[in-house]
Amino acid sequence: MSEQKKRFKDTRGGNRNFYGKPRVEKKPEVYELHIEKMVQGGDGMARLPDGRVCFVQGALPGERCKVLLTVSKKDFSRGRAVEILKPSADRVKPACPLFGKCGGCTLQHLDERRQIEYMEQVERDNFKRLAHAELPKDFKIHFGKAWNYRNRARVVYREEKSGNRRGTFGFRGQESNDIVPFKNCPVLTPALNEFLQGAGRTLCENNPKVRELNIFDNGAGDVSYFYRDMPSEEFRRNAVSIVDICGRKIESDASVFFQSNLGLLPELVESVRKAVEVGIANGEASDEWLIDLFSGVGFFAALLQDKFKKVTTVERDDGCLKHAKVNLAQTAANCDNVSAPAEDWLMQNVVDVPATLIVDPPRTGLPKEALEAIVGSSVNRLIYVSCDPVTLARDYAKFAEAGFALKHAEGFAFYPQTPHMEMMFVLSR
Repeated sequence: MSEQKKRFKDTRGGNRNFYGKPRVEKKPEVYELHIEKMVQGGDGMARLPDGRVCFVQGALPGERCKVLLTVSKKDFSRGRAVEILKPSADRVKPACPLFGKCGGCTLQHLDERRQIEYMEQVERDNFKRLAHAELPKDFKIHFGKAWNYRNRARVVYREEKSGNRRGTFGFRGQESNDIVPFKNCPVLTPALNEFLQGAGRTLCENNPKVRELNIFDNGAGDVSYFYRDMPSEEFRRNAVSIVDICGRKIESDASVFFQSNLGLLPELVESVRKAVEVGIANGEASDEWLIDLFSGVGFFAALLQDKFKKVTTVERDDGCLKHAKVNLAQTAANCDNVSAPAEDWLMQNVVDVPATLIVDPPRTGLPKEALEAIVGSSVNRLIYVSCDPVTLARDYAKFAEAGFALKHAEGFAFYPQTPHMEMMFVLSR
């Protein structure tokens, strides 16, 4: 054995480094910090003695905390509140015993009656900082039930260590891939909790291939589910679901995206419907053509199709597209369901009429090519539904440069106990 390898073998795992020199253990950095405000993601923001911004997990504005640094960069740092020295009046005891372990519901320490106010301030700050503009004074955030609201989830099944197939369901841990088991999740609907303790458990115990489940409660207590490599016949029987929204039946399945808070969804539908009607009435848009980009299962188009002579849905996910064809099959309008990336369709099709345009992109926002194609078209009015306020603010800044103005804005707290929020902007030029 070479001397270098011998030295490595003798010292690894001990208090000496590769070259046999004593290891220098870095002491944990703990600071007493004043929390100035809440930022996107739900962290508190403070400043270290050297002036760097520190994002503090588990802290609320106005509090003084002992903060353990977990990330230290040149321009910023991150930390975790390990002791609350001066608590906020809005701090409450989390209702779920898994708070801080499970990766979800990270705002349970904030009074649910105050969560909307904090989130509004965060979004106003975001918009001012990222878009260099102000949200309208009448900006409103819609909210509903704080618990037992979530109709859709992805859960992991973990067998007991004894080796038998009986096990428990769980979610991914906070900042880790560890599985945190639960018996009854307080944000899932009662139907989903009941399914997991009954039919879902039996399914996983009898089928060793099933270790992750997508589950969906259609709002009437009927639960559908999906797992990877699910046989087609079982998929037809158990994955497909029908949801009744605003008097319209919408087909979907547990493998594709669908909104997770069906109780609040009608308020988003009504807001979009009103925005469409206003645009047609004032002449900024028309009833000639509805274009629904990133349309998913054709949700908005199906609910608005009676107002238009022509409807086009554009969606790259073929699983969503097959449902869109069903959901729009009864329309009297000339309907076209297109399987393509939104940016590709826009660049290949000339929109030379004042069409009504709805976009509902993923968290990454509008692709650059899609945004440029919209700006270069004859579309004068745009309804933008976003699941990420940060990318929405970024995209708005680009639309503003092209002459679009923000006419209306609303927020939707689809995930109480979390910092996540969806927004709807109405832009026109």
